[in-house]
Amino acid sequence: MEKTAAFDEAAIFSIICFALGCRVTTRAVEIEKLLAEGTRRLLGRATTNFALTAEDLAQRVRAAVEKYLLRDDANSALDSVSNFIDKLQADDLCLIVACERGEEAAWNELVGRFATTVKSAARSASSNEAAAEDLAQSIWAELHGLRTRDDGRPAGKLAYYSGVGSLAGWLRAVVAQLAVDQHRKQSRLVQPEEDSELERLANTTSKDARLQFGASGNPEEAVGDKLAQIEMQNALFRAIRDLADEDRLLVKLYYFDNLRLHEAGAVLGVHEATASRRLNRIHVRLHDRVESILINEKGWTKAETERCFAELAVHLQGDLEPLLAGKAMAPD
Repeated sequence: MEKTAAFDEAAIFSIICFALGCRVTTRAVEIEKLLAEGTRRLLGRATTNFALTAEDLAQRVRAAVEKYLLRDDANSALDSVSNFIDKLQADDLCLIVACERGEEAAWNELVGRFATTVKSAARSASSNEAAAEDLAQSIWAELHGLRTRDDGRPAGKLAYYSGVGSLAGWLRAVVAQLAVDQHRKQSRLVQPEEDSELERLANTTSKDARLQFGASGNPEEAVGDKLAQIEMQNALFRAIRDLADEDRLLVKLYYFDNLRLHEAGAVLGVHEATASRRLNRIHVRLHDRVESILINEKGWTKAETERCFAELAVHLQGDLEPLLAGKAMAPD
């Protein structure tokens, strides 16, 4: 029955195009079929779909496929369309679309789930607590929409969430960009002699985004990613500070003073094998502590922490990778 429905939708698309005098290709029909099937699968994957239908999500899914997949490669393999849709964040996308449709329960869930994430990102992007509170409040207004669309619904930033990547990560990017925008407005008024740290961050990450992703790069996401890296790095060094004195010294000797294990062990008066076992335990302890800080205090998801662990290891010293991954390491 499901296959018949998908075929009917593709057939209807073909008939409409024919009636409009369009040339319909087999590929176009197949893509429409994949979009319809993928959207239904996405709806089925959602834990809570807020009574949405596939038709309610179809436009959002199509826009994401066109923007992130077909725009750069119009001849992408058909399998890649299905794979792309199956990687979209079903729960997050349904939540956002329901919020856009004015579902009060959805909006309450959005605020309840992500208030900590927004506040944490606002603190990271602000110079003091009062500024962070103002920024966090501004975000909810920006998300809901300060203007009204032609259909009477609020015209907010929720319309820009595509389901590609976590909603928490996207919200941090929105906070970061709003902070940059506010800073630039204030800067035009006070004309500071030097750029602030936030302005330098915005300029640097925007340039990095253009270099790394070309013309299609998203500076807003780049700023958000940069702030996420800063949050994780701060959590890491906070976790290191919380270690026992001798464990903290071992981390310093091995990772920051570049001593080999037997040299670090000699400073501590222990055998190399003992230093190795101790360092392995420290890896696990630091990984768990950083993860706890980010999830419980900063509102991150577990998947986000794992992704950022891997990315931060690339930006820091290569030898820090096992520490960030919480892995055991081989003795020198």
